[in-house]
Amino acid sequence: MRVIVTRPAAQAAQWVGWLRGHGIDAVALPLIEIAGPPDATAVQQAWRDLPEQKLVVFVSPNAAEQFFAHAPPGALWPDAVEAASTGPGTTQALQRLAVPAAAIVEPPADAAQFDSEALWQRLAARDWRGAPVLVVRGDGGRDWLAQTLRERGAQVAFVAAYHRAAPRFDAAQRQLLDAALADPRHHLWLFSSSEAIAHLMAARAGVVWSAACALASHPRIAQHARDCGFGVVHEVRPTLEAVVACIQSIHRE
Repeated sequence: MRVIVTRPAAQAAQWVGWLRGHGIDAVALPLIEIAGPPDATAVQQAWRDLPEQKLVVFVSPNAAEQFFAHAPPGALWPDAVEAASTGPGTTQALQRLAVPAAAIVEPPADAAQFDSEALWQRLAARDWRGAPVLVVRGDGGRDWLAQTLRERGAQVAFVAAYHRAAPRFDAAQRQLLDAALADPRHHLWLFSSSEAIAHLMAARAGVVWSAACALASHPRIAQHARDCGFGVVHEVRPTLEAVVACIQSIHRE
């Protein structure tokens, strides 16, 4: 069974390498295209205002990478500011970008899911009254954590560090997609975003997915895949170990 990794290009390539290192036939078919920020000047202003923040929340690895890619020359992470991460991938990106490990707040390692709700477990006991918080994200997204912080008295602002778009498939990618549709039982879709599923549905409108199998890294994503007609959907924690174990279990069936 070939595993189709649907993350944006940079993360998809990384995951393909990891999975192949475990003997799994994996290929990348990015279903979300990442572009620069809608307003680069807003990102640079956010950098200048960083020392005033109590906490900066990064919603994904792309948020971290694009925020730092558009930093003013010579900009460094302020010593007194914490960076919040929604999961291991975002934490690794922040550490690669020279954010000190001691400054990063993330969900517990044994959290059932890596998301805003799990991150809140680390933040809920603090006093947020009047605290300035910046949320770094794409152009849009869930507001649950921001709303929760506001309800606790935080002053929350947003900056869009990148733009998400539907993929533009090249010839090889279209061939891969056609092969997966022609032989669904020998392909396994790995989804980490409901938006990626929506882009897939739009790219092949009218396709019946009842013979297709998917892995989804969050219950909301899994439900979206089911709602779109995927016949078999497995929920899996978004860690390499969990994904590999799930794929190996499917292979043994």
